[in-house]
Amino acid sequence: MPADGERLIAPAAERNKEPILAVLWRVLPQHGEILEIASGTGQHVAHFARALPGLQWQPSDPDVTMHGSILAWIAHASLTNVRPPLALDVGAAPWPVDRADAVVCINMIHIAPWQATLDLMQGAGRVLPPGGVLVLYGPYRRSGEHTAPSNAAFDAQLRRSDPQWGVRDIEAVTGAAEAHRLALAEIVPMPANNFTLVLRKG
Repeated sequence: MPADGERLIAPAAERNKEPILAVLWRVLPQHGEILEIASGTGQHVAHFARALPGLQWQPSDPDVTMHGSILAWIAHASLTNVRPPLALDVGAAPWPVDRADAVVCINMIHIAPWQATLDLMQGAGRVLPPGGVLVLYGPYRRSGEHTAPSNAAFDAQLRRSDPQWGVRDIEAVTGAAEAHRLALAEIVPMPANNFTLVLRKG
């Protein structure tokens, strides 16, 4: 657990924050409420909120021990467009957020049971208005195949850690989304054999 005011740093978040921001800059509205699921250290939400000041950001993480780091990143950047983090568990309905113009979820789906993906889609479908966007980032298989040997090795490592974890098929993820009127709009190849999936609510 971070000490009060301590900013935790995840190296992967430092590497991918700029490529993800480039996609968010294109697909998010200029103004509105953005809910981030599984905010982790808070590096992403601080970076995005600073670059996109017209948006109001709501970070969340079910692990309350991470909230101190999220708050520290917000304070460090002197951000006024980020609310305090919520202890949001995607599987606990209803969510403590009634509405969001967009939902952003980075690197959660592969380190959670498949049920978490189903719960994420149900919750996002509930809080997003028509035209609202769900943005997902992480490693994915395409047509049941890994896109790189490193992803296959990572998948095996994840499943050794927890048999319920693993790199998911894009088709399975988008199929789960379609059940809640969330349609795939774009697949964006990202560095290090990752993808950003952009889905919009019909």
